Amino acid sequence: MSRSIEDKVRTLVEAKIADREDLFLVGVKMHPGGRLEVLVDGDQGIGIQECAEISRYVGFELEETDAVGHAYRLEVSSPGIDTPLASVRQYRKNIGRNVQILLNEGMAKEGELVEVTDDLIIIKEKIKEKGKKAVEHQSTIPFESIKTTKVLISFK
Repeated sequence: MSRSIEDKVRTLVEAKIADREDLFLVGVKMHPGGRLEVLVDGDQGIGIQECAEISRYVGFELEETDAVGHAYRLEVSSPGIDTPLASVRQYRKNIGRNVQILLNEGMAKEGELVEVTDDLIIIKEKIKEKGKKAVEHQSTIPFESIKTTKVLISFK
């Protein structure tokens, strides 16, 4: 049941932002307890006003069609900093930033995201061997090898 609600919301959000090439849908999830989460991002970020407009539109359409048969709370926001990257477009938006990547086999990598294609990413890692100076190394990582990628925030 929640899958069809998620699909309906996905369609509504896509329709609402269709005229905004800079905005894109990251994900829709109906959580237990009735929290309906919609994550939208933009190439230059997304503002609270845009989130509010999407929320009003989706909320109105869901109520008009009585699409959700139980109590729910609609939340429209941009992905938080702790939310893993979910699309090639999000990866491209974060080129030049430091990322932490957890690979499917459990190994972690950290470095600057320098390139993104449709199939892979390239990061610049600093590898330090004991007693030696850190050396920069570029690693090519196919998307199929990545479990999660998170942007690292520096407070320097």
